[in-house]
Amino acid sequence: MPKQAINAVRSYLHQQVLGQPELVEGLMMALLADGHILVEGPPGLAKTRAVKSLARCIEGRFHRIQFTPDLLPADLTGTDIYRPQDGSFVFQPGPLFHHLLLADEINRAPAKVQSALLEAMGEHQITIGRKSYQLPELFLVMATQNPIEQEGTYPLPEAQLDRFMLHLQLDYPDAATELAILRLNHDENRHAQEAEPPRLSQQDLFTARKAVLEVALAPAVENYLVALVMATRRPAAYDAELGRWLAYGASPRATMALARCARVRAWLAGREFVTPDDVQHCVYPVLRHRLLLSMEAEADGIDSNQVIERLLQRVVAA
Repeated sequence: MPKQAINAVRSYLHQQVLGQPELVEGLMMALLADGHILVEGPPGLAKTRAVKSLARCIEGRFHRIQFTPDLLPADLTGTDIYRPQDGSFVFQPGPLFHHLLLADEINRAPAKVQSALLEAMGEHQITIGRKSYQLPELFLVMATQNPIEQEGTYPLPEAQLDRFMLHLQLDYPDAATELAILRLNHDENRHAQEAEPPRLSQQDLFTARKAVLEVALAPAVENYLVALVMATRRPAAYDAELGRWLAYGASPRATMALARCARVRAWLAGREFVTPDDVQHCVYPVLRHRLLLSMEAEADGIDSNQVIERLLQRVVAA
């Protein structure tokens, strides 16, 4: 059954990635909601390990791209190769044609390279010259960026940030988890042969995605979800401080992403309906990268998480 296969993969990831439950749940949510994920955190927090562990479980191809300032768009999309033997051009697909893609330190590449992902993430296709090429039906991008070192980086433009369904922020684990990580690493070094990961076929994944869409979203919860997004566009109507802090709110893409993720959370919990708690849980990773804060917010030391917390206090579920 698809549900059993999904739960097996989920449990396996929690065993492989210790101390980062939000990362594991975010990956599963993006996988089931057919979205992309941006992960921000210091080095060494198992970001690469998480997506590689997921790739071992899924029927498909995985590729990692290290973004650097000298990367070219063709390094992602592929290019036409000239064949001198018959005088023709043959398209050589790039890394974007894999099923799971890790875009490591995406903010180290210039805008022209970052923008090469826009069409791929939004339309599941890329265009070379006058011809477009379809990407696989299963196509998930996990991009990472380091919030500590900003020298030589290129901030992602708002248009590209909006293409990511989720934005996760990771922090260091506590002492007990750090000890568990140390012991897990030692055991893996002692035993070269890894445990066999569970297998999830693409057909089971697509069946699970259809099941997620059947999760009921009651009108009252729909209205609550829409009210949260609308409050980001007219914040002064809800709170004077919110009006000072928010320069621009979230787009309709955020509304659709929030509904999709809330359905995934309810489905993973074994429920056939979405609750306001599902919406409140998902609103942080869905909205935090879509809110453009004002100069006043920066001066006050306010970040997106604090703005979302204030939104949840002001917008009450029916």
